[in-house]
Amino acid sequence: MLHKIIALLAWACLAFIIYATLTPASLRPGLTEREPGLVVLFEHVAAFGLLGFLFSMAHPRKQRFVCITVLGSALILELLQAVSPDRDPRIIDAVEKLVGGGLGISAAQLLFLIVPSVPQLPHGE
Repeated sequence: MLHKIIALLAWACLAFIIYATLTPASLRPGLTEREPGLVVLFEHVAAFGLLGFLFSMAHPRKQRFVCITVLGSALILELLQAVSPDRDPRIIDAVEKLVGGGLGISAAQLLFLIVPSVPQLPHGE
């Protein structure tokens, strides 16, 4: 049951990131009303860090799938911003998202090493 909840949270997190990335800038959720660069950096790294962590926890034996899903979505979503008239894809944003996703995946892998029973969670894989 816990595995299903974590998997649901991972997909919900991805859905929220897709919404936040592709909606018009005026509808985009933010941490503060006026977002300085450091806040935007934190948002990118934290969002994809959480995404990477959740997908790794949901699919502990499918790390190739996790990496493709998390890191691939970071790149694809950044590129898709080019089709939105008020959004602009930037290489630095993609790098921030990739770093966040990599940190989240790495954190989950570190947790698997430190607490060996974590990957043994019951799941349908």
